[in-house]
Amino acid sequence: MVDPSVVLNGQTIAYTLYAMVMLLLMAWFGYQITRGGKGNFIKPAIFYSFVTFLVILGVSLHIVTHETIPWKPIDLNRSEYKADKVFDISIRDHEFILPSETLSIDKGDLVLFNVTSDDLTYGFGLFRQDNTMLFQMQVLPGHVNDILWKFERPEVLSIRSTEYSGWKGYNMYKKDVVIVK
Repeated sequence: MVDPSVVLNGQTIAYTLYAMVMLLLMAWFGYQITRGGKGNFIKPAIFYSFVTFLVILGVSLHIVTHETIPWKPIDLNRSEYKADKVFDISIRDHEFILPSETLSIDKGDLVLFNVTSDDLTYGFGLFRQDNTMLFQMQVLPGHVNDILWKFERPEVLSIRSTEYSGWKGYNMYKKDVVIVK
């Protein structure tokens, strides 16, 4: 599985370039149609070519970036995957309740995090030591909230709530409790 930070960086560059091209073309078009009485108006063929270009560029960008999302095959073909480990985690009164003090994972393991909430909507996210996020999901009470993730490299991760759940939610943090070896 490709590291999510690589995907994020690539998509940031691609979408920034796309937005810049779109803005430049709109500025050019706006300049051309407001040139004050010179009689040089945009011809319909140029306008429709401009719109067609933006649509083709935007759709192509979405298709290309869709194929780079590392967890897509697992989510789309979930029935074909069997988890190596399952961790049942519950959240109640702004507290993560883990099955053990630390969650030990072997490199290459496919892990199912089954997270339930007994009271509010919370978030469940795994974060690296440099505070970048590996993944996150919303946890709704009364619903199945799970995520299947393949761990590709050894690292130590922390669990944080990624959803606002009231003023007590600021303290929903378990430091260095997921250990991938």
